[in-house]
Amino acid sequence: MSDILTKIVTKKRAEIEAAKAARPLDFLQERLQKAPAPLNFVEAFGRQSTIALIAEVKKASPSAGLIRANFNPAEIATEYEQYGASCISCLTDQEFFQGHLDDLQAVRDAVSIPVLRKDFILDRYQIFEARAAGADCVLLIAECLDDSSLTELYEQSNELGMQSLIEIYEAANLDRVLKLNPPMIGINNRNLRTFETTIDHSIALSRNVPSDCLLVSESGIHNRADVLQLQENGIGAILVGETLMRSESIAAKVRELLGTT
Repeated sequence: MSDILTKIVTKKRAEIEAAKAARPLDFLQERLQKAPAPLNFVEAFGRQSTIALIAEVKKASPSAGLIRANFNPAEIATEYEQYGASCISCLTDQEFFQGHLDDLQAVRDAVSIPVLRKDFILDRYQIFEARAAGADCVLLIAECLDDSSLTELYEQSNELGMQSLIEIYEAANLDRVLKLNPPMIGINNRNLRTFETTIDHSIALSRNVPSDCLLVSESGIHNRADVLQLQENGIGAILVGETLMRSESIAAKVRELLGTT
């Protein structure tokens, strides 16, 4: 695990314990009864004839700092949906990304397409948090989780009717992720040790992934040429955050990436 991941995970574990004290699991289980029925991520991708877009609601990051000052999660998500995104990713980490679970709730209330909780999920409590807030899917980062934890969280997500986007960077994690037979895998193109980013990383790892597993390329996707290169190499979906958040016109950038301009 990289130094930045170690720092984030340490902070996150303390946050989880504080959240459990403030809102016990019983409270979240009661809220589940009022949550909307979960939507299917993979089916949403399948409705696209070309590469699908997971558009990310992201205010800041540890590497880039503040990305978008004019930040209204519901408005951003609505624009994403209007211009062709298949799904929405919403950052909920507060300390390092200036996100919040309230952002996810606002996004869920604003759109009719599936919503992913993007955070550093380490405990089944967070899975319940996500579902109670209306999430349809959670991100599980293999680099942060041992085999036992990864399996437990993956199964807990399934039990609540959600899907999991399991993310890897290191090629060494691919085999243990594939043992779960997930319908989709995310490949992070950003090296969390050096922060160097290249879409070639997705292309290289994709050669070792079964064809029936949908691949999502994450990070470092800037323009239509990047999207076409990924699509030509069998990538089924892209997750794009900073590129969209920095755009003067979110609508125009979504159309450019999807080739609908």
